[in-house]
Amino acid sequence: MNYKQNDKINQVNEFTLVVGVDIAKQKHYARAVDFRGIELGKPLVFTNFQEGFQGLLQWVEQLRKEHQKLHVILGVEPTGHYWLSLAEFLRNQGIGLVIVNPMHVKKSKELDDNNPTKHDLKDALVIAKLVKDGRYSVPHLPEGIYAELRNGMNLRERLSQDLIRVQGRIQNWLDRFFPEFTQVFKDWEGKAALLTLREFPLPQDIVTLGEEKILETWKKEVKRAVGSKRVQQLIQAANKSVGLTAGIRMARQELQALLHQYDVLMEEMTLCMEQIERILSEIPGVPEMLTIPGVGLITVAGFLAEVGDLSHYRHPRQIQKLAGLNLKENSSGKHKGQTRITKRGRPRLRALLFRCILPLVAKNEDFKALHQEYTTRSVNPLKKKQSLVALCCKLIRILFALGRKNESYDSSKWRQPQTQSLKNAA
Repeated sequence: MNYKQNDKINQVNEFTLVVGVDIAKQKHYARAVDFRGIELGKPLVFTNFQEGFQGLLQWVEQLRKEHQKLHVILGVEPTGHYWLSLAEFLRNQGIGLVIVNPMHVKKSKELDDNNPTKHDLKDALVIAKLVKDGRYSVPHLPEGIYAELRNGMNLRERLSQDLIRVQGRIQNWLDRFFPEFTQVFKDWEGKAALLTLREFPLPQDIVTLGEEKILETWKKEVKRAVGSKRVQQLIQAANKSVGLTAGIRMARQELQALLHQYDVLMEEMTLCMEQIERILSEIPGVPEMLTIPGVGLITVAGFLAEVGDLSHYRHPRQIQKLAGLNLKENSSGKHKGQTRITKRGRPRLRALLFRCILPLVAKNEDFKALHQEYTTRSVNPLKKKQSLVALCCKLIRILFALGRKNESYDSSKWRQPQTQSLKNAA
């Protein structure tokens, strides 16, 4: 499958069987058309299991022989994660699979019957006709090491979200039962603070134990920043605490359960990051990407997890479009509307780039200088956020070049603004 629109249209000719599949959780609907959009055969309903997939193959093969078609293009509307199993099955069978934008399906479903009715059988035909007209894209499903990396980064994100929730619940517990705790320990995740929460979390426990017992417990596991002064501060805070005193037996159990979840998630996060580092060590170009000052392991891992193999792309503008950083404009007649980014594509990739560019602008001399130039130049000066978006696009170009050419970062080469690139990205 080719990238240009004309090439996509030329893929469909009189010998092509075009199949549209509307994806659901358990049952899928399929309909077939020829290169003119004439429906062939009867619709097919098949399940999301091996038997259903085999039934789809038999149905496609029967239509292909009956109508003398030489090759097949099957299009789907990617609904959540339900289409991935079918995509891998078809790829193993050598059937070309393409995807259509759900927004295109929504906006074009009234073209045939002028009716906004939506149902799976109708959507399958709409998908097939969009594919027939070349309104599709070819998915780059990750394979091998890139599939491992994407799964690893997905796991890391879920663990991170769960960890944030648990951290918030522990802070909530402290606010209710011992709000003065953070006056003694600025960070409750420190060694001494965690040990205190595990051994004597409530103000009543601290007052009962006394200075000697608390200090003895601390000295067993913590070597620094624990002494008589800290103990006295803790006891003083416990004596003056306004925390809740009702239901403290279950409050203690609640905290221990939260701390157990916290420990498990921290351990799982550590193991996940170790695996991600091992995976990255097998991907060419990663060491060169890491030579960019201010770009770390998480940024490179997240970038490659979303983009996949860089050899699948002809130009970094394709990655820019994948991130939704390409531009849109609403103009009519003499009216010229504002130019904004489309925000189509992968929001996770776009967010990753933006989070990365903020510290780069603050600490990386090259990006700091470019940001200053973009926002203060006499011709077409950019607003600060516009400049950050333009720098996100520049970071894509740099990562793409370093990853493809296996070259280390050269400040003198990348610091100079590129006029043509700015027209495309700023």
